[in-house]
Amino acid sequence: MKPAEEQTKLLLRGVVEVIQEKELINKLDFKRPLRVKAGFDPTAPDLHLGHTVLLHKLRQFQDLGHEVTFLIGDFTGMIGDPSGVTETRRPLTEEDVRENAKTYERQVFKILDRGRTRVRFNSEWLGRMSAIEFARLGSKVTVARMLERDDFTKRFQEKKDISILEFYYPLLQGYDSVELRADVELGGTDQKFNLLMGRTLQRRYGQEEQVVMTLPLLEGTDGVRKMSKSYGNYIALEDTPSEMFGKIMSISDVLMLRYYELLTDHDLDAIRAMHPMEAKKRLAGELVTRYHSQDAAKNAAEAFEKKHSRGEFPEDAPLLETELGTVATAMASEGLAKSRGEARRLIAMGAVELEGEVLSEDRELVEGRIYKTRVGKTRFVRLRRKGKPG
Repeated sequence: MKPAEEQTKLLLRGVVEVIQEKELINKLDFKRPLRVKAGFDPTAPDLHLGHTVLLHKLRQFQDLGHEVTFLIGDFTGMIGDPSGVTETRRPLTEEDVRENAKTYERQVFKILDRGRTRVRFNSEWLGRMSAIEFARLGSKVTVARMLERDDFTKRFQEKKDISILEFYYPLLQGYDSVELRADVELGGTDQKFNLLMGRTLQRRYGQEEQVVMTLPLLEGTDGVRKMSKSYGNYIALEDTPSEMFGKIMSISDVLMLRYYELLTDHDLDAIRAMHPMEAKKRLAGELVTRYHSQDAAKNAAEAFEKKHSRGEFPEDAPLLETELGTVATAMASEGLAKSRGEARRLIAMGAVELEGEVLSEDRELVEGRIYKTRVGKTRFVRLRRKGKPG
């Protein structure tokens, strides 16, 4: 294995926080493969590029010789992770979770090495817990400790319901680390409380505490909100090659660099030295190759060039839905411009096209109608004001 310092330099790229870095270096000095885990609740059938931030980091651990467990939270998925939500989630059925889990198993090996990955389901141990074992787990942490969690505190203060089952979610995720005797657990920044619960429970079960590594939440194609199917700003691993290529080409230059940092191992200085359009084409080609094939990436690039050289609107452009009424306010709210003022300046400059017409002034959007919208030369979206068609 490489020296601990050399491994640490690679592993910390793109990481927001490590608890604790000194512990990580000490573990890497063990000269044995570390047990590294990341859990994914199968709450939807598609993995998207946002999920791959963690998967890419897991692959780095694999390439350094460590043991990776891809944990499918089929048991916890039926509860629903309360992280960042403002009300109790609708529980998923066993059938929902089972079907979604099948797609995860298929998609994850687009990144991870199948021969070096252990796929586990947390129902293997959580589903076997007796009532007394479940109760004992609940005795490990106090209610006061749970209410330190920001989203629980906010809901409590707003007199919104918090189910006892939701209190159990961090405990169950933490217990996964006990069962797997994890040395390292990865998660998004919104998972910090749950990840730290793993450290707490390992300590209380007499194990050495895992190192926690949090990674950023990847922004979606709108460049503002985290990538999510519910926001319509996602790039799914099983999008068609043309869809994937076109969505990547639609992102901003700033977001492109973030994608390079979190989804590839390229030297960022070298990427910054490239022309932004060429860098974006390279990123689109690389990701389509990774999740489909080199031939698929070549064909998608050729189709993109033909479509855009003729000025045709891509039918697979992402759909952005807005509550707001005018083109400028919608652009600002959906990340097509930094502010309403900037949106109006772009319109005045003739840089915004709606349904093939170059706008010279702001315009009201009709509720329920989808508008083919172009901002600049390469940003194509379908813009829809929420509501019923008039």
